[in-house]
Amino acid sequence: MHETSEFTTTDDVTAEDIAEIIAELEQYRERLVQETTETAKRAKLMRVSMMAQLEPELVKIDSALQQLRNQQATLTGSNS
Repeated sequence: MHETSEFTTTDDVTAEDIAEIIAELEQYRERLVQETTETAKRAKLMRVSMMAQLEPELVKIDSALQQLRNQQATLTGSNS
């Protein structure tokens, strides 16, 4: 027997769902940068060094955000 996830196709996802996911991902990104910066300060690491280590994760988050925004724009445009 096959279990289905909450969203099985993009047809199940609304623009509001995507907006909520975007907001959560943006909050996560901001929190990640803030907490990493605070930790680096306590460990007396240089900001440049900290950002170099954080950059690959930020690129992934930014890419996911862009994909979500594109999907949201498509959904919003098709509902107009």
